[in-house]
Amino acid sequence: MAPPPLLQLTDIALTFGGTPLFTGANLSVSTGERVSLVGRNGSGKSTLLKIAAGLVEPDRGSVFVQPSAVVRYLSQEPDFSGFTSTLAYVEAGLRADDDSYTASSLLEELGLTGHEDPTHLSGGEARRTSLARVLAASPDILLLDEPTNHLDLTTIEWLEKDLLGRRTALVIISHDRRFLSTLSRSTVWLERGATRRIERGFEHFEEWRDMLLAEEEKEQHKADRKIAAEEHWIRYGVSGRRKRNMRRVGLLQEMKERRRDYRGAEGNVTMTAGSAAPSGALVIEAKNISKTYDGRKIVDDFSIRIQRGDRIGIVGPNGSGKTTLISMLTGTLAPDTGSVKLGSTLAVATLNQHRDSLDPNVTVKDALTGGGSDTLSVNGASKHVIGYMRDFLFSPEQARTPLGKLSGGERGRLMLAQALAKPSNMLVLDEPTNDLDMETLDVLEEMLTDYPGTVLLISHDRDFLDRLVGGVIVPEGNGRWTEYAGGYSDMLAQRGADLAREKRGGEPPKETKESTTPAVAAPATKRKMTFKDKHALETLPKTIAALQTDAEKLQAKINDPAFYTRDRAAFEQTTRDLGELQKKLARAEEQWLALEIQREEMSGAN
Repeated sequence: MAPPPLLQLTDIALTFGGTPLFTGANLSVSTGERVSLVGRNGSGKSTLLKIAAGLVEPDRGSVFVQPSAVVRYLSQEPDFSGFTSTLAYVEAGLRADDDSYTASSLLEELGLTGHEDPTHLSGGEARRTSLARVLAASPDILLLDEPTNHLDLTTIEWLEKDLLGRRTALVIISHDRRFLSTLSRSTVWLERGATRRIERGFEHFEEWRDMLLAEEEKEQHKADRKIAAEEHWIRYGVSGRRKRNMRRVGLLQEMKERRRDYRGAEGNVTMTAGSAAPSGALVIEAKNISKTYDGRKIVDDFSIRIQRGDRIGIVGPNGSGKTTLISMLTGTLAPDTGSVKLGSTLAVATLNQHRDSLDPNVTVKDALTGGGSDTLSVNGASKHVIGYMRDFLFSPEQARTPLGKLSGGERGRLMLAQALAKPSNMLVLDEPTNDLDMETLDVLEEMLTDYPGTVLLISHDRDFLDRLVGGVIVPEGNGRWTEYAGGYSDMLAQRGADLAREKRGGEPPKETKESTTPAVAAPATKRKMTFKDKHALETLPKTIAALQTDAEKLQAKINDPAFYTRDRAAFEQTTRDLGELQKKLARAEEQWLALEIQREEMSGAN
C-alpha cells in the first residue's frame, strides 16, 4: 500500500491574462519521493511550485499539505530585504526547536561566512545563501526551482551528495540533466496546461516523452482522416434514415470541436549563428601567460594552442579565474607576462552570463534591432524582427514587451538571439545554458555541433560539456590550469579526482587525504613486519615503475590531438584504462609509503 501523500495538488486550473496556464494539473509527493518537474519555458513549472508552496492561489482545484509536514521552497529570486547578514536570513528559516548552529555550519560548507551583506551578493552567493536557508530546517518536502543556477561545479556536486544523503522528499525544476538524473526517481511532465507522470527518473523521460508525442501525432492523423471520411459520407453517401444521419452529423461536429480545441506541442527554437569568413587555421596561441590580482595568482604560466573548429570547455569553482582566463585568450585582457597571438580574420561573438546587464526598459524588438528599425541583419541578409523573434519562440505580441518583464528563460533566449545574429567564426559563451529549457538546450547543442567556427565555452552543465566539447581546461590551484582531452567525464577519468573534492586554497583533494591517512596510520600499532610486508616493500618499487611507464604510454596516446576525432570509442576506452591505471598506481604508492613508515618505526624501536 502506497504511503499517504505529504503534498497533493489536484485538478489545478489557473488563467493569466485570459490565457489558461493550467487546465488540470496534478502533483502528488509522498515521504522520501524524488520528483523531477519538467516542461518548456513558460509552461508554468515555477507557478505550479509556488502553488504547492502556498504563494499563489489557483482558480480551481485543491492543495493539500499534511499539517505536520515542514515545506521549504527555493525561489529563483530570493527576497533578502530586511536582513542585515546572510546568517540572519538563513536563521529566519529555522523552526523554533532547530539548532542555530546548523545555519552557520551550512553557510560555511557553502563557502560563506554568514557576515555577508545580502544586498551585495553575487548570483552564486545569493543562490548558496538561499540553499542554506531551505536545507537548515531539515524539511520534509523541498521544492527546488533551478537550484543549480549560478552555482559552480564544485557546489553542484556538493549539493547532489547532500540531497542524496537526506530523507527529504524533493520536487526539482532544473535544466541540468545530470543533476535530475542523479536525484529523481519519478518525473512529472507539465505540458499544455496538464501533467503526466512516469514512475521513473529523468534519465527515462525523454524517450517516454517522444513516444507519447509520436502516439499523439498518430492519433491526430487518425482523427483528421476520420473527419474527412465523415464529411465525404455526409456529402455524398447514400441517404439513410434521417435520425441516423443527424446522429452522424452530431458526431462529426463533436470531432471538429475536439480538433479545434486541441493544443499541439510547441515548436522548437530555430538557431542559426551568423557566419563570417573562416578564420586562419590557428585561432589562438597563448605562451606562458600569467595574471595576478592583489598578490593572488589567477593564471600562472599557462600555454595552449587552439585550432579552427575546436570546442573547448573551461570549468572550475566560482572565483577561480575562468572569465579572466577566457578574457586573456580572446585578447580583451592583457596578461602580466607571456603572450597571446590571435589568428587572422577572427570575428568573435560573445554571450556573457549576466542576464541583469539587459536594460529592463528596452523592448524585445529594440534589443534585437538596436532601435529605430523593424529589421536586422542575419548572415548578411535582412530579416524582419518578428520572424527572427519567432525563431526563438517569442510571439509577435512580445515585440513591445520590456525586457524587465521577461522570464529568466526568455532573457536567456534573447541574449542568445543577440549573440547569434552577429557574423562570427568564433563563439565565446559564458554559462549559455542558464535558465534554458531542455528542448532549447538540445537545439543549442545541435547548432554548436554544426557551427563551422571555434567555440570557447564556460559552463557548469556536465552533460552539455560531455556532449559538445573536445577539450576541458581545469584549475589545479595556485593559478595553475591544465587542459584535458575529451569532455567533462573524460577529464575526471584522466585527472583521477573529482572537482567537488578539491578544497579551495590549494589543499589536496579529500579523496587523497582520506585514502592515505588510514594506510599510513594503521602500522603505528603494528610492531612486527610479516614476510608478506617485507616482500611487498622490496617488490613495490618495480611495480610502481612499471605502472608509471604504462601510464605515460597511455597519456601519450591521449595527448595526440587527432586521436579523439579519429576514433572516439578507442579514445574513451584509453581514457578509462588510464583512470584505472592511475588508481592502481596511487594504491601501490600508498601501500609502499605505509610500509616504509612502518619499517622506519621498527628500526627506531630497535
